[in-house]
Amino acid sequence: MSETQYLSPEGYEKLKAELEELKTVGRAAAAKAIGEAREKGDLSENAEYDAAKDAQGMLEMKIHGLEKVMANARVLDASQLDTSKVTVMSVVTIKNVRNNAEMTYKLVAESEADLKAKKISVSSPMGQGLLGKEVGDLAEVKTPNGAIQFEIVNITI
Repeated sequence: MSETQYLSPEGYEKLKAELEELKTVGRAAAAKAIGEAREKGDLSENAEYDAAKDAQGMLEMKIHGLEKVMANARVLDASQLDTSKVTVMSVVTIKNVRNNAEMTYKLVAESEADLKAKKISVSSPMGQGLLGKEVGDLAEVKTPNGAIQFEIVNITI
């Protein structure tokens, strides 16, 4: 995961806030849980202590992962992006060639993806199929049920 992560300014700030929260509140809570479990006696037979240590390990892994993303992050300026092709931060309207259904999605970094908010990752099969396409192009997206073709209707930022 050492590749460059392209983030919107909002996505970068959200990740920064999450990392700060985990480092402060998360670490304090993990230390408190370990301390409380330690007070309950023999550590060799203390399942609560083991669970607290495991939770602390998971927290540290998450912090490390977010630090790696932040270290490789590149914040994109929407005003500098080219709208002639689908890129990261593009808002693209596509039409399913088979049933003429239109959908609009924003392509974002994996860490910002949220299907409910119609934000799809550029590393997803849909994102990969759309990247680099221009208005009028056909994008073929491979799905478990076979390939689906989409026509690029509009690209904005």
